Amino acid sequence: MSDVSNANTPGTDLSLDDHGAPTQSPSRPDTVETKGAADLEKLFDVPVKVSAILGRAKMPVSELLKLDVGSVVELDRKVGEAIEIYVNNRLVARGEVVLVENKLGVTMTEIIKTEQ
Repeated sequence: MSDVSNANTPGTDLSLDDHGAPTQSPSRPDTVETKGAADLEKLFDVPVKVSAILGRAKMPVSELLKLDVGSVVELDRKVGEAIEIYVNNRLVARGEVVLVENKLGVTMTEIIKTEQ
């Protein structure tokens, strides 16, 4: 890599990357990459609601009122079928139910890419 000085812009160091294209050295702390990382860090503490949907069921209110301890509600999924994972009510992934230290968990098997 060779360094090339830019006479038009004092204090800016340019160098050539492996393909010969000029790249700016990160000599200034206020570069776009630094600002982007700092802005991203602000998002790390934003709480989001994550839901793993095992299945759904529809029933009339009369059946709902008959439910008691020990009642079984039949869901629209089969055992072993992928469940849906939502973040803030938006479908983001599908996964499988797993047991982790006597607690239920979800292993993601598919990430849903959405177009914006």
